[in-house]
Amino acid sequence: MFLIDFILHIDIHLQELASEYGLWIYGILFLIVFCETGLVILPLLPGDSLLFAAGSLASLENSQLSPHMLFIGLCIAGIIGDSVNYWIGKKVGPRVFTSQESRFFKREYLDRTHAFYVKYGAKTIIIARFIPIIRTFAPFVAGIGTMPYKTFITYNIVGAVLWVGTFVYAGFYFGQLPFIQQNFKLVILAIIILSITPPVIEYLKHRNKK
Repeated sequence: MFLIDFILHIDIHLQELASEYGLWIYGILFLIVFCETGLVILPLLPGDSLLFAAGSLASLENSQLSPHMLFIGLCIAGIIGDSVNYWIGKKVGPRVFTSQESRFFKREYLDRTHAFYVKYGAKTIIIARFIPIIRTFAPFVAGIGTMPYKTFITYNIVGAVLWVGTFVYAGFYFGQLPFIQQNFKLVILAIIILSITPPVIEYLKHRNKK
């Protein structure tokens, strides 16, 4: 319940954190993005909505945050997170893939991400940045497979720059519009729904084929 409340009222919670911790909010945001992209057991942490809300917070007149510093810091967090996830997959992934179930995450997430790789190949690393859950599992599955790290890190960097840049600067330039401010909760819901639509469509197609 706390996670749901945090996501739906993420703008309020971020303002409270920024008010209480000042510039340490950069570190808090860095840690959240790193954990969501780097730790396969934490796929439900906020991603797109967090970046949008952070950009929106940076646009406030009295804000201490810079959208450019957010962009740089969170890109680094995303790149490091995916890299750590890749190497975790490289080391422990094969054992996880051969087991029927894991106590740490649902096997269906793993299978769904693997299906994305079958369809999109290495581009999955970029596409997955914009899709919750698959975003967390994509580098893990890449580590399990045969993708060389040189190939992975290229797509990793491109994906992080596009993902962070899109949502941070969208939040910065549009987050303070009166309509957005008055309907911020609905905007966050819209971002979440648009993010999960592609995998849901793929899942339904796959189910209908079966």
